[in-house]
Amino acid sequence: MARFYLVLALLLTAFWVYSIVDCALQPPTRHRGVSKPIWLLIVVLLPVVGAVLWFVIGRARASSQRVVFRAPDDDPDFLGRIGTSSDQDERIRRLEEELAALDSEAPDPRDTPADPPTDDDTDEQSRGSRS
Repeated sequence: MARFYLVLALLLTAFWVYSIVDCALQPPTRHRGVSKPIWLLIVVLLPVVGAVLWFVIGRARASSQRVVFRAPDDDPDFLGRIGTSSDQDERIRRLEEELAALDSEAPDPRDTPADPPTDDDTDEQSRGSRS
């Protein structure tokens, strides 16, 4: 019977220490009811009862604060921000006009030779044609 009480005392002590560490490490936003220092006092001064109270009442569950992620096509805010097809068509038309204007200003790269002759090349060609 003494072994049973010893094992029970060890388990309750481990549970109590775990609850103190858990209460101390939780961010203040996860403490329900009263503030974090008050919960620490409750858990420390009432060893087993305080630990049970901490896990039943004081500790906010992580699932209650979990952020739900939605795909963009399921999010009405995202869908509202997307422009209509006429807005997109207008933007494409403006971009094509700007591109056409830039193309008309720039010289056609096909008209210029890829490797323009240097002065040395022109001198050699003129000498070779004279002889």
